[in-house]
Amino acid sequence: HRHATVRTMRLPTLRPFLGLTTCTLLLMSPLFGSCHPAQYQAQTRTVLVELFETHGLGFAWRNLTCPFCKAIFTILDIALLSSANEERVAHAVSEACIRLHLADEQVCRNITELFRDDFIRALQQSVLWPTEACAVLVGPSCGTFDIYAPWNITLPKVPKPPVTPPSPPKPGSPQTRVLFLTDIHWDKEYETGSAADCKEPLCCRTDSGVPKWKRRRAGYWGTYSKCDLPLRTVANLLENAAKAGPWDWVYWTGDIPAHNVWSQTRNQQLTELTVISKLIHKYLGANVTVYPAVGNHESTPVNSFPPPFVHGNRSSAWLYDKMAEEWAQWLPEQALKTLRYGGFYTLEIQPGLRVVSLNMNFCARENFWLMVNSTDPANQLQWLVQVLQASEDRGEKVHIIGHIPPGLCLGSWSWNYYHIVNRYESTITGQFFGHTHLDEFQMFYDEETMTRPLGVAFIAPSATTFVNLNPGYRIYYVDGNYKNSSRLVLDHETYILNLTEANHDLKSPDNPEQNPKWSLLYRATEAYGLSSLFPSDYNTLLRTFINDDRTFQKFWYLRHKGHVSESCKEACKTTMLCFLRSGRSDELDECDHLNGFAGNLARAARKTLC
Repeated sequence: HRHATVRTMRLPTLRPFLGLTTCTLLLMSPLFGSCHPAQYQAQTRTVLVELFETHGLGFAWRNLTCPFCKAIFTILDIALLSSANEERVAHAVSEACIRLHLADEQVCRNITELFRDDFIRALQQSVLWPTEACAVLVGPSCGTFDIYAPWNITLPKVPKPPVTPPSPPKPGSPQTRVLFLTDIHWDKEYETGSAADCKEPLCCRTDSGVPKWKRRRAGYWGTYSKCDLPLRTVANLLENAAKAGPWDWVYWTGDIPAHNVWSQTRNQQLTELTVISKLIHKYLGANVTVYPAVGNHESTPVNSFPPPFVHGNRSSAWLYDKMAEEWAQWLPEQALKTLRYGGFYTLEIQPGLRVVSLNMNFCARENFWLMVNSTDPANQLQWLVQVLQASEDRGEKVHIIGHIPPGLCLGSWSWNYYHIVNRYESTITGQFFGHTHLDEFQMFYDEETMTRPLGVAFIAPSATTFVNLNPGYRIYYVDGNYKNSSRLVLDHETYILNLTEANHDLKSPDNPEQNPKWSLLYRATEAYGLSSLFPSDYNTLLRTFINDDRTFQKFWYLRHKGHVSESCKEACKTTMLCFLRSGRSDELDECDHLNGFAGNLARAARKTLC
């Protein structure tokens, strides 16, 4: 959060609704943040409390008595039964957003209007009792904040098979080439020459204005700023990816729309879903099957994914039904059935290999519908266990794809997922995610000792430039289609479009390249001197990062797709190493505390709210 100094705020008519305003702003604040896991900042107090105390609102929550706090929230619970009070709450949130300089005035008003109905409905149905709200505002002496209470999935009583460490395939064994696309973020309002530096959360747009003297302007193919991609760049990426084929299949893990989350409509989201789905089909061809996953930006409001117990117009049926329609060219009817139900599915890719596409929005901290009930939303993880057990029984290997990496999920969801990966480590041979826009990974270890590496969640870089990045895409080389294949990832490559070169033809500096070159940034085994990309190899690489800073700084450069402004040292490096080792969210916290940062690094690392 970027806090500006604000004078005392005089809003006497809004004070009765300040508590709800606080909760709402806490969930809204990621909308105006960065995609990057932030570097460490010394913030030792709760963001919620600090938000109000720093800005001098003339209301110190710590001065509240516990009974008075609970009385306020009891009144709020009753007040929200009136639609007239809903209007006042929405007005209070909008005014607070403006006065706190969380965003431009128009953005604040638009985002409040967009979120108000769904958020208030979710809050009315949630278990956010006065004791829980006051535990956050006053302190643990006034209650406990357990809105996301612990829960457990049930594993079958079938014994776990003996684990055989993976070994490299014999020379000459078949390999599978998988194209991986994620975080396209097409901005149909992108305008070449517009301001690349603006006050809104997203720039380089028709309404961003003309850049001031010596300020940056939007480039033809994209821009190093808080900007998304024009459609021509998305098409050019797909055209070049098609030329780099043939592909055995494609994994596509979502986030189609741009980051203008304050002004999106359902019709716009559906149109963009259709356009990009058809564009992928056009360039990659009818003979290439694409396996998609749902991103957090597909819905509007952003991150809003009601579990299936929400029916009618507030449900996600408007989105899932359109996805099923557009993706029917790639997915069989049984997969489309569960897609329409909850945004997830499974199917057999080849004999011996199955894909599971998870809806990771059901694990997301930013999905406010989980305030109502966060216990295994849509029973997705219990369903995953059933799929994995059936695959184990048949001798199948399984690849899991999704948008948000599991290490960034809510605690119980992340813990249960980690437990599942442990149980089915011999069946799950690949985990593929996006969301952070960066080139990363997260480790999974055996739960008994937390020392034996047994899984890697690959986090691929984005197509979009948001924020300050080159456009990019990923290729995975997987152990191929033959008897007793491990189906493990053997290597991967990252390709980028160097915007400095693409936006400036050397023969004519004021004109962009008309046929820009997408180039290989690196191949993982060559860059890091590895023989394969098994979990044990990544564990070795992590130790190398600790002992060899030169190799770590190479990773840091590649992590940003070849465009990074500064190195990562000391606390930044500790944050990054904690993130890479932590396939489970509580492991991130534990790593954080072991290094003496009192929870601050974990909070910083989770600011990947793309």
